[in-house]
Amino acid sequence: MSSIIKQSIQMTSNQKNLVKQTVPILREHGIILTTYFYNRMFRDNPELKHIFNMGNQKNNKQQAALAMTVLAYADNIEDPSVLMPVLNNIGHKHTSLDIRPEQYTIVGKHLIASISEVLGESATPELLEAWSAAYQQLALLMSGHEQTIYNHRINNPGGWAGWRPFIVKQKVRESTEITSFYLYPSDGGIVADFTPGQYISLRLFLPELELLQPRQYSISCAPNSEYYRISVKKETGNSHPNGIISNRLHNHVNVGDLLDISAPAGNFVLQEETEKQKVFISGGVGQTPLLAMLEQLTQEKTKNKNIQITWIHGCRDQKTHAFKERVTEISNKNKNVSQHIFYETIENTKDSLNEGWLDLSKLKQDILQEHTEYYICGPAAFITKHYNFLLNNNVPKTDIYFEEFGPASLQLD
Repeated sequence: MSSIIKQSIQMTSNQKNLVKQTVPILREHGIILTTYFYNRMFRDNPELKHIFNMGNQKNNKQQAALAMTVLAYADNIEDPSVLMPVLNNIGHKHTSLDIRPEQYTIVGKHLIASISEVLGESATPELLEAWSAAYQQLALLMSGHEQTIYNHRINNPGGWAGWRPFIVKQKVRESTEITSFYLYPSDGGIVADFTPGQYISLRLFLPELELLQPRQYSISCAPNSEYYRISVKKETGNSHPNGIISNRLHNHVNVGDLLDISAPAGNFVLQEETEKQKVFISGGVGQTPLLAMLEQLTQEKTKNKNIQITWIHGCRDQKTHAFKERVTEISNKNKNVSQHIFYETIENTKDSLNEGWLDLSKLKQDILQEHTEYYICGPAAFITKHYNFLLNNNVPKTDIYFEEFGPASLQLD
């Protein structure tokens, strides 16, 4: 990684200063710039609509995420290596979408043109030259890192790069909202192992948009060398592009159908090598990557039998509670596993449940222990609430892991 960074630093001191001088503009008007950029790029290169999540274009998440990244990059132009945790996360997303170096050239052309057209007379030739050099530095850094990820996947037994056809062999309803799809490689080969918490990308053709559209879904089972399982929430009454893929999986994809899948990716993963206690905190379908972690930790051959595991989950009610029986089964078989369930509405008072929104303050004695790691997954507001609770109760940042579905919008570190 460091060698790539050293090779990529080709900017003069004056160019770096010019880029840094645009930080206040980016801080105030970054989303205007990135919105203009995406509109320009999709107008001139509409083929890229097959790669980008157009749902995130409609809700402005992608524009905001890009603005944050460009701002952070400009602010740290002297030493981009400090951004590697963020860039690593982006690299995993890019490789899951089969992004290639030549596409960086297209993006760069439109980004520099957008800076010129949005800033107008303020975009001097010297400034545009500085940003061109800055972008080339970033592109080299990212494409080099992504090639490393591709190489790792190819060398992983059963691994691959790009898209690979998988067949749906089982479709299982887990709740009124969530359905699981069991995906086996159509070529009959093995599938690459993964680290619990990772996701796969799949792509479908959407007649409504006349586009191929990719989406990421967490793998909801432990590694097994035979199949991947994803568990997808149906967005009832949602015609927004963000829910179209999930709803199409529910309504139109059946056993026997083929889906294009990319290899597992992502760095929100189980720290299995540590001997710390684990606390899993999830809201709704956010439990899917955590379920893979729980299954991995409680397999018969695991070395983690003495690690205390606490499963905390919140959802609307019993009908929407997916994997209730599976987690209960794991808890009953493993004395080191306990669970706490929160329902907004409780119908059966016989169950040992907590009523209302998930509230960690009710569980302080159970979860606020030394030598403990916390994994949080759910909507952005859910993550923020529980992350801040843990920080306010003296949990070190380094012991808190979280994943926000979709483009990153949280800045909790």
